[in-house]
Amino acid sequence: MTVFRWRTKLLAAAISLAALLLGAVMSSRLSAEEAVEEEAPLDLAAIDAKIDDADREHWAFQQVVAPPAPTVRDAAWVRNPIDAFILARLEKRDWLPAPPAEPRAILRRVYLNLIGLPPTLEEQAAFLADPSPEALDRVVEDLLARPTYGERWARHWLDLARYADTNGYERDSVKPHVWRYRDWVIRALNDDKPFDRFVVEQLAGDELPDADSDTVIATGFYRLGPWDDEPADPAEDRYDQLDDIVSTTSQVFLGLTMGCARCHDHKFEPLTAHDYYRMVAIFNPLVRPQDGRTDLDAPAGTPEQVAPVVERDRRIAEIDARAAALEDELLKLFLAEGPTTLPPAAWEAFRTEREQRNAEQNELVRLHERQFALELAASFPPEKSDEVAALRDEAAALRRSIADLPRGYFFREPSPPPATHLLVRGKAARPGPEVAPGLPVVLVSSQPEFPSGEPTSLRRLTFANWIASPNNPLTARVIVNRVWQHHFGEGLVRSPSDFGVMGDAPTHPELLDWLAAWFVREGWSIKKLHRLILGSNAYRMSKAYNAEYAERDPEMRLLWRMPNRRLEVEAIRDSILASSGTLNDKRYGPPMFPFVPKEAMEGHSDPGMIWAPFDENEASRRTIYAFVRRSMIVPMIEVLDFCDTARTAPQRVTTSVAPQALALFNGHFVNRQARHLADRLLGEVGQDANRQIDLAYRLTLCRPATETECDRLSRFLDDETERQLADAAAGESLAPAQARYKALVEMCRVIFNLNEFAYAD
Repeated sequence: MTVFRWRTKLLAAAISLAALLLGAVMSSRLSAEEAVEEEAPLDLAAIDAKIDDADREHWAFQQVVAPPAPTVRDAAWVRNPIDAFILARLEKRDWLPAPPAEPRAILRRVYLNLIGLPPTLEEQAAFLADPSPEALDRVVEDLLARPTYGERWARHWLDLARYADTNGYERDSVKPHVWRYRDWVIRALNDDKPFDRFVVEQLAGDELPDADSDTVIATGFYRLGPWDDEPADPAEDRYDQLDDIVSTTSQVFLGLTMGCARCHDHKFEPLTAHDYYRMVAIFNPLVRPQDGRTDLDAPAGTPEQVAPVVERDRRIAEIDARAAALEDELLKLFLAEGPTTLPPAAWEAFRTEREQRNAEQNELVRLHERQFALELAASFPPEKSDEVAALRDEAAALRRSIADLPRGYFFREPSPPPATHLLVRGKAARPGPEVAPGLPVVLVSSQPEFPSGEPTSLRRLTFANWIASPNNPLTARVIVNRVWQHHFGEGLVRSPSDFGVMGDAPTHPELLDWLAAWFVREGWSIKKLHRLILGSNAYRMSKAYNAEYAERDPEMRLLWRMPNRRLEVEAIRDSILASSGTLNDKRYGPPMFPFVPKEAMEGHSDPGMIWAPFDENEASRRTIYAFVRRSMIVPMIEVLDFCDTARTAPQRVTTSVAPQALALFNGHFVNRQARHLADRLLGEVGQDANRQIDLAYRLTLCRPATETECDRLSRFLDDETERQLADAAAGESLAPAQARYKALVEMCRVIFNLNEFAYAD
């Protein structure tokens, strides 16, 4: 024991000595590095020189060149070039693609994929009467023309843009009029705004020659991230906001992780700190409209459009102030002299300052408010009343003479732009050399000229035009990959926001480049891209399983069948509303507030103020219009894998956890909708159990119930009716019709919880 203790003490002493020596060495090294940083200015040219031709050889940095479609043995399977690229890879292994999906399955898949809603009974019948490939082409065309298409696909973009209705952090205040950006995205997609224009409007809509309210609202993209309204270090927080913009913009449009180069050159990618701060310099002129801790919106328009509105409002404010001063003078005179017929106690209450009134006086003021107002108005001398009325009329005439602009949520850019410095270790307190705006060196042979302009710097317009250029090797590849991802569950590049060295290589590189080149050639049209992808036999494959293929290709990288993937929460919730017949198709405007149980709000610092009262009709709008509070996502929406709103989200994480089953089986929303579906079944087919079951399946799953399913659910209805009657026997009386209705509601709840309902087909 003595020897053991001695050895232990010796080991401890050795460790302590080693720690001291290591600390001294590290301190020495740190001091030396700091001295170098402080005494030897960073050489920006030397930093740029780190990027060489070898770095530019990465596949994603090469110019897009469309390869010819490959020749395949089974040419009859090829409906368009997509099929040729997919089939060529399969034929190399002597594999066969899965057979085509059944008509009902492919119809439901297309509907949920494009508009996020199931086909109606009439739409099902029309397609089944002619389930030809050409008929499905017509279905696709019809769905792309519907406003519901934009509502479905805008949510994919909002995930990327880190959209939410509040700022996050402790107070999590509301972003005023931020929903106008959401509406802009929906309309842009419905109008098939060319993607290059879609990009430019979000990055520099206020700097365009043809700028208007819509293009200014589009620049709200920059401002969607979280915002701390009381940061501990305002200078550091400013660069955190710029980092959010740089990181989001580079990942969303370029598929590059530029944010990793804030403190040092990127550890894995050919992106330097100089590249990072070049982009910071592009966005540094942006300023957040705020009044202290209050986040502000502003009229959306060009300076020429905004100036007369601002002048109008200034004049109206002056007129209102004069009218208010006159009314205040008359109020004081009335309170001082009367006359009045009010009870003495009420009169005394009105004469008491608002802050000094007790509860009894406040009640007297409430009870006699109307009588007081009438007496006050009657006390005005006619000439004074006429003067007030004239002022109010003048203000109203001014307001009518110049139309209001929509208010939006976006940054503004005063000039001249501030200087931008490369920050040593990314710290605002340690500015290094000044940096000019520019682009990542690995992507350009020479830096473009960034002009100086007024009233904005025009830096963002130069940047936006470069991103949206056909010569940019990344933009078209990134967006066609994203569209492919939402049709097949995974992109051709499975790291959709990382096309760098550390990202995944494309599973079908020739197909990716062919699609990117085709997309640009066809005018950057997202809807044309949908038509192309959904018109392919590759998309129309079934999910038929092949054990041999699965063993050799478990991740389905060769696309030998359509992958199986769960619907997002928006499509699940919206499909429930559509099936029950309660979907409110009201579009655009301020968000709605789904039901939230009071238990979910109890942990909030101000539970009574964070959520509007429940209005079922409003809450039955599509889920894209739901209010997104960063500090409290609607529980059902959150548990079904809603995106992370704090940062750009290129993919939804799909989990299978117990709370999901609890939310869908026991939650308020599904139980309420089960009652609505039961009411719909009774209203459309009456009391016939078999017809109820069949209709419920057609509405929810877009297929008739099988004979086995009908038998099981018929027995369920009978057994559940008996159970309801038995449970009620010891308590209140329950009529057989009521018991049968409760059983029907339970059946509807079961159908909403079928695994098949949560999957497109």
